[in-house]
Parts: sequence; structure tokens; C-alpha cells
Amino acid sequence: MDLKSGYPFWAVRNGLMHAFPKLDRDLRCDVLVLGGGITGALIADELVAHGHDVVVLEQRDVAWGSSAASTALLQYEIDTHLVDLAQRYGEDDAALAYRACGEAIDLLAGIAREVRDVDFERTGSLYYASRQHDVPALRDEYVARRRHGFDIEYLDEPTVQARYGFQAPAALLSAQAAQVDPYRFASRLLARLARRGAGVYDRSTIVDLQARSRDVLATTDAGAQVRARHVVVAAGYASQHWLPKRVARNRSSYAFVTDPLDDDLPERLARLLVWETARPYLYLRTTGDRRLLIGGEDDSIDVPARRDARVDKKARRLMKRVHALWPELDLQPTFAWAGTFAETEDGLPFFGPHPATGPRVHYAMAYGGNGITYSMLGAGLLRAGIERRRHPLTRLFAFDRLDR
Repeated sequence: MDLKSGYPFWAVRNGLMHAFPKLDRDLRCDVLVLGGGITGALIADELVAHGHDVVVLEQRDVAWGSSAASTALLQYEIDTHLVDLAQRYGEDDAALAYRACGEAIDLLAGIAREVRDVDFERTGSLYYASRQHDVPALRDEYVARRRHGFDIEYLDEPTVQARYGFQAPAALLSAQAAQVDPYRFASRLLARLARRGAGVYDRSTIVDLQARSRDVLATTDAGAQVRARHVVVAAGYASQHWLPKRVARNRSSYAFVTDPLDDDLPERLARLLVWETARPYLYLRTTGDRRLLIGGEDDSIDVPARRDARVDKKARRLMKRVHALWPELDLQPTFAWAGTFAETEDGLPFFGPHPATGPRVHYAMAYGGNGITYSMLGAGLLRAGIERRRHPLTRLFAFDRLDR
């Protein structure tokens, strides 16, 4: 599956950080993780840290799929408002999902400190109203989040202008957010896993998966077999291949990064994630070397050749939109790219077994704008399932939630 187009900045900046062997022999393990991106790396790390014998298989070079194209905004804020989730699943479950994403940022910060040198940085998150019509919903969202104890501030139009130098009818400023280099994070985490005794293999594609009563038998394209007590399918947007029916829509998102702005980067934009209420939304962040990374212009294109052809045009559109907010910024795309992502109906991920493949095959579908934070909280959820323990998020993130 071709997951990205153009020149994703993280891949250009870092190059191929780690290469692992192709699996050429049969293995046994407690848990086989299919997918060597940031999702698979975080889940494998959680399992290894708690004593499980883990093997990770990636069909490409590790972290070279969606992780290399991710813009890696780490937020507790879900694409679906807390108010809207509460209407669908109840206030308690909606608040639980939001709080779990907040806790995931703290967990990610701890892992980033351990593996080091991954450009992890704490930031704020500014969520602004794209139009006057969105202000009542933004105010309701502010009230709901304050009711559940989130550190958030409501900003009116003059305050947005004074603090951040652009016009918006209103905005919410959240204190808890972060950013990271996702390719570097995944690569360094997998290298640490290998040093700790986990089996990490790339360029190894699973072509057959047989779930049996006591184990799961996975066969690679080279004929090697892995027998595991459990399998975690963390293959990103290709994971739906193993399900009888799609549970999310694949879409394309576009991004570009500037040259380092050095003294030209306004301090008001440093250490700040900015995004808007419109859907699809414009968003931006900075990088560790003081570039602006700008993304959005999402569309329903899921054909690689058509997506490839749109990258430059989309980058120009994104540049114009940012220029409309801050005319004083002289921005030029240095590297532009597009990547595949998936959206679920309610904005929540899917973690856990699916009836079609039985209780020993667990899925990690960290879809939507919160992919990395979802992956972090999903790591604990899946470990609980493998260890046959209860987890407070199991029911909310299960496949059958949409049928209730």
C-alpha cells in the first residue's frame, strides 16, 4: 500500500536510521506485532516492558510508512468535540476518552525522555473558530471541558488578535499538548526494543494469518512462520485488509515545511499547535529546528497517482491560507508531501479483537488526528486484553460500539 507522496520532511531530515534483518526462519513468541511504525513500536515497548516475548514484523523499512508522513501533533483534543461524544456515548465515556488522551501525552513524554533525541516538546494548543457561526459550539465545548477539569482558556476575538496576531472570532487555548519527530521516535524506540531482546524484522510481509484455539500462525512472503499466543495488527491503514468490512474511510492529507525561520519565527507561534473548527481543518506547528510545518487540505483521494499529482497545488493553497492569517510571514514550501490517513465515523480508534478473526488477533487502529496519542493509550489497553485484565476503555474502543 503506497501511503505517502512527495518528500516527507522527517524522512529527508533523518534518512534511513535503522535497518533490521528480513525474517528468514521460523519463530515462536508470546506476541507478534504486525507493523513497525510508531503504533507498533509503542505497543511492542509496552509489552516488552512487562515481560512479554515480542516479535515485530514490518513489510517496509521500519517507520517508513505513515509514521514518516505524520505531522505528529500530540493532543488530548479529539477531532470529535467532547460535547458531541457525550451526546453519543454519555458524558462519562466522552470525558474518559479525553482524559485518556491527556494521560497518553504524559506517557509519551516519559518514553521520549528515555529514548532521547526525538524532538519531543511540550506545547500549547490553540483551537480557533473558523467563522462566527462556530462560536456557540466552541463556547459549549469550553464549558464542558472546564466541567471535567481540563486546563483550558476561552479567548475572545480581541484577545486572539493581541496574543497571536491573527483574526478569529474566538479560540480555546489548551495547556496540554506536545509535538515530536515521529519517524525518529519510532526508529529509536524499535532500536531500543532490539537491544532489549525483542525480534525486530523489516521487509517481511505476512501473507497468511491463521487464528487457532491456542495460538496464531503467521506466514511471511518468504515462507517463514511465526507461532504466537497473540497477534497485534498495527499495520496502520492496511490493517483493514484483515477485516471483512471496512471500519474507516481512507483519505489524504497534505503538508509542507519551511526552511528554518530563525529570527523570523514569531515567538507567539513557537511551542504552539494551531488548528481550526472547519472540517477539514488547517493546522500548523513548529519543528525542533524552528521551521513551520503546515498541513490540511484533506480530501477523499485514495489513489496514489492522483494524490501525487496534487501535492504541489495543495502546498500552495496551504501557504495562501496561512498568509491570510499572518500576512507578514514570508513562507515558501521547502519540502511538501501527502499521506494517507483514515477517519472513523465517531473520531475514536478501534482497539481489540474483531469477531471475524477471533480473540487472539487484536487490532490497533489508531485512526484520525490523534494517531500517536491513541497508540500510546492503546498500548496499555491491548496489554490488558492479552493479560486478560479489564481496562476502562475496552468497551468504548471496541468494534461493536457503533452497533449499540
